[in-house]
Amino acid sequence: MRIGAFLAGFSAFSALVGAPAFAQDKPFAGVTVNVITQTGAIQEPLQRRAPEFEALTGAKINVIAVPFSDLYQKILTDWASGTNSVDAGVFAPQWMVDYIAGGYLEDLTPRVEADKDIQQEDVGAFFRDFSEKYNGKTYMITLDGDFHMMYYRKDVLEAAGLAVPKTWDEYLEVAKATHGKDMSGDGTPDFGSCIAKKRNAQSYWFVTDVVGSMTQSKGTSQGTFFNTKDMTPLVNNDAFRKALDFLFESTKYGPPDELNLDVSDTRPLFASGRCALNLDWGDVGTISIDPAQSKVMGKWGAAIMPGSKEVLNWDTGKLEACTAENCTHAIDGVNHAPFAAFGGWGGGINAAADPKVKDAAYAYFSFMTQPAQSNADVTVGGTGFNPYRTSQLSYSDLWKKAGMSEDEAKVYLGAINDSMSSPNMILDLRIPQNQKYQQVVLDEAVSRFLAGEIDKEATVAAVEEGWNELNEEIGKDEQLKLYKATIGAK
Repeated sequence: MRIGAFLAGFSAFSALVGAPAFAQDKPFAGVTVNVITQTGAIQEPLQRRAPEFEALTGAKINVIAVPFSDLYQKILTDWASGTNSVDAGVFAPQWMVDYIAGGYLEDLTPRVEADKDIQQEDVGAFFRDFSEKYNGKTYMITLDGDFHMMYYRKDVLEAAGLAVPKTWDEYLEVAKATHGKDMSGDGTPDFGSCIAKKRNAQSYWFVTDVVGSMTQSKGTSQGTFFNTKDMTPLVNNDAFRKALDFLFESTKYGPPDELNLDVSDTRPLFASGRCALNLDWGDVGTISIDPAQSKVMGKWGAAIMPGSKEVLNWDTGKLEACTAENCTHAIDGVNHAPFAAFGGWGGGINAAADPKVKDAAYAYFSFMTQPAQSNADVTVGGTGFNPYRTSQLSYSDLWKKAGMSEDEAKVYLGAINDSMSSPNMILDLRIPQNQKYQQVVLDEAVSRFLAGEIDKEATVAAVEEGWNELNEEIGKDEQLKLYKATIGAK
């Protein structure tokens, strides 16, 4: 970005939104912005770009990193208590509902509307609508696009005469058939499946991938978490039980310590050639083309998440064969429901921050999301940022320069596009206190089940009771109203 262009743009922006004037050489000289996010990926690009931004504007960006399991509460506690040591955060868009309800999150609508450099029209419609807005107002700036995808070793499957799995049953068949083979060439047995299942990390998202392909078969507005008639949790049924069975069975074909692995562990396992199959976000694709850490360059593929040939009858709680009537968006008899898990990291600003700090924080997020920066960052696996701009979702010099072949881009970007364009996409939960529903109740129950601490029926009961208790505590009628609004249900 040219310094002159940035300063001219900021000057015009300031006049439009009433921001205070600063010295034009370094408009934010002397300003420090405390930005909180998770440790590791996401932290990396924010810290790496901070000196560039300081050289342009004079603003010092202080990145505070905490474990993902602590991030939601750290932000909420800091802002709700009035401590306000955190000026801005990069966090899950689904959490914004709680921060907005408390009046803690700044409305960024006028800033975004006045900001031409952000090239908002190039940001994918899903991210503009779901990841940035609430009740028609923009509260967050998209920095990342997130969809769960399936990755596979193309060479391993071809050698074994196996097709790319299209259903969860086929996934388990391929995982079983390839488990124990030496896929990395180091003389040691490798793994049929690698899925991050660490407690307080990822397992609650992956169970939703599986159950969602059975509970949601008539489009996004049907929903997958609750019955839209009465807010009954869609848990005590054969779909949820089969999803638990899948996670349990897949563990047999994974690394021996899979229950303690986060995505930061499974990603290098796949890139080092040790996994035939892997479930994850878009990061695996960019890590797999990094010559510094990948041994699978030219040997991997990606696809939309597997689906199911059976779907849930909501009235009986039983699974039924997929038909034209109950699977309105099925492909070759398979109901796919790609999950926009998390929804993509975004930047939000503390409404109680000093006005100068707010201006600097917004300018920093604008700088991070502008194509000059984001186009490079989404091609690097270590950033944690995945493609979210329309221009980033087709093969171009951007991907060629990053080292991705046209064949790899076809399946990688194709899987993302297939997910984004699916009329049966699962939207992540965005009702008030969604973090308690997912990261506390669901994660704890699933993790205990996989660890053998409780059986399947106790797991079902724990999630159902926990979600019902939250519904009653927060207000079931209001939660139902908000749930239906977030998925577009009538």
